[in-house]
Amino acid sequence: MHCTYDIEKTYRENYESGPNLPPDVGSVPPTPTKRFMGFELNSRLGIAAGLLLNSKWIAAYSRLGYDLLTYKTVRRSYRPCYPLPNWVFVTDDGALKGPIYRSHRGHQTDHQITSAVCFGMPSMAPEVWRKDVAVARNALSSGQRLIVSVVATPEEGWGITEIAEDFARCALWAKEAGADIVEANLSCPNVCTAEGSIYLDPDFSHEVAATLRERISNTPLLLKIGYFEEPDGLAEFLNRIDGVVDGVTMVNGITRPVLELDGRPVFGPSYEKAGVLGRAIHPASVQSVAFAREVILRDQLDLEILAVGGAALVDDIEDFFQAGAGAVLMGSSPMYRPLLAIEAKQAHPRW
Repeated sequence: MHCTYDIEKTYRENYESGPNLPPDVGSVPPTPTKRFMGFELNSRLGIAAGLLLNSKWIAAYSRLGYDLLTYKTVRRSYRPCYPLPNWVFVTDDGALKGPIYRSHRGHQTDHQITSAVCFGMPSMAPEVWRKDVAVARNALSSGQRLIVSVVATPEEGWGITEIAEDFARCALWAKEAGADIVEANLSCPNVCTAEGSIYLDPDFSHEVAATLRERISNTPLLLKIGYFEEPDGLAEFLNRIDGVVDGVTMVNGITRPVLELDGRPVFGPSYEKAGVLGRAIHPASVQSVAFAREVILRDQLDLEILAVGGAALVDDIEDFFQAGAGAVLMGSSPMYRPLLAIEAKQAHPRW
């Protein structure tokens, strides 16, 4: 299995080197244009916040046929990555709760992979990423668009207003640097501070969204959210943000304890719980998207859904479109299946 991100190396090493792509990637098939969120796109296929660390990664994956490319979440100040390991393979036990255990990737085929990540939403300093976002935007071709994911960095004593303002500051910087779409990341399964679970509070989420909207005006705005165990919580959230944002990116990784077989936390005692990605979360992610679409239709909400969660096969992408997604963003799978967009375009050029 060829991996474009070397999980044995540090985040900084992968950031500096760019993706290790396979030598023969073939050509991207031409497809008819589609209109989505006000843009003419080659496809409604892309990559979610996470894998695309900088302009090197954005440029490389744009050439592989991914047309909605998300620049990894950035902050108003430098934030180092958590220590290694940051990305491990785990066994899919078919559950959504309880511990999940580390495995060797050789035990799984590339479309069956479940993994866990613990990065802590690192970010380069604004003077670095603002310049690099502009480089990334210039690397895209016609029919492709750049999403920039932003997050607040709360300080002790901050309340909702200060956190919302911090989101808005980063969003404006992203817009000025060339972002076509801004995504506010309200969900991170492996940070220990308030920015990792804002989506669970609909009023807090609305405050952030309203502040962002005021600051970035008519630039398309997305909120990235995690998994709701109770569907009513998702319905309340969607109704609360309707009319302020343009859509939601869902579902971020599902938080679970990630353990070695002997019970030790894989990522160390400070980070027993981490985000689980890949095959294990796909059914729940599809169900969440389907329910969100039902709510949007039932309550006549004006929201798009950008689906993410365990899409490693063309059939997985189709699951999301049939569930009502307007676009599908791959999360971890482009790391070990970098040609997935090419396969999808060959099978379904109208996506």
